[in-house]
Amino acid sequence: MLLTVTLNPSIDISYFIDSFQLDTVNRTNQVTKTPGGKGLNVTRVLHQLNIPVTATGFLGGHTGELLKDGLDQLGIQHSFSSCTGETRNCIAVLSENKQTEILESGPTITDDEISRFLEHFAALLKAETELITISGSLPKGFPDNFYQVLISQAAEVNCNVLLDSSGTYLQQALTGKDKPYLIKPNHHEIAELLQVEPSCETETLMRYLQNPIFEGVAYIVVTLGAAGALIKHGNSYYKASLPKIQAVSPVGSGDSSLAGMAAALYQKKSLPDLLKTGMTTGLLNTLEAQTGTINIDKFNDYFDQILVEEL
Repeated sequence: MLLTVTLNPSIDISYFIDSFQLDTVNRTNQVTKTPGGKGLNVTRVLHQLNIPVTATGFLGGHTGELLKDGLDQLGIQHSFSSCTGETRNCIAVLSENKQTEILESGPTITDDEISRFLEHFAALLKAETELITISGSLPKGFPDNFYQVLISQAAEVNCNVLLDSSGTYLQQALTGKDKPYLIKPNHHEIAELLQVEPSCETETLMRYLQNPIFEGVAYIVVTLGAAGALIKHGNSYYKASLPKIQAVSPVGSGDSSLAGMAAALYQKKSLPDLLKTGMTTGLLNTLEAQTGTINIDKFNDYFDQILVEEL
């Protein structure tokens, strides 16, 4: 089983508007409302790939109940900890190939709620969990190194963690004794982490990835948007190139890529196929209006169009 961790989930509301205007009324007849947060986007795509998955994190209030109902309707297994605060809503307005987001901060989690979650997480680790994904930011009330706490707890039972976060949370996760098994920063997040100039140039990125902060991380996947991705595994580097497509919505494509890579690791696929699977699921998500969704019937067609070369 895979376990996905979303500590600050949401109901994701997307409004599709032909021409969005400020300071006036905008009407739409195209709206999607889905259980959201980066980790739940990962969860949905894993479910669509027929990978056994359980979602965990925090839920609270009326919005939390709506989120659970949404997962139940999708047939997705979940096991959340409760919190007294209200689970958040996150809004995206998509218009003329542009995306405007309004993101609530979410509830503040108390020390007692954090302690109960750690006990719950430990129990889930014993429930045949083989791989864990952790995605997104931390809610208010958490120490910045909490992802490192979860990674160390997973290491005690030899369970690998795929981490998709950035900034201080990623830095803290990389400075502990136990390392994430895979990280998935984009080139801007790499630059922020290392305090260097952002670059999409392959040779520059390869040099950045030799920084000692990455020692012990088995897979480093640097996503480059439409330009594909660069992956470092040990001393080997691979580059993935994508076909040109007409995207519908980019929301959730990075999460879908992580789901694809998690599925490939779970299925023990080769490294090139791991990268191709992640790029395919990310690409398929951009072809859909709903966040964290892929059309599995198109998987093989696009998988065959992803080019992977060893550098």
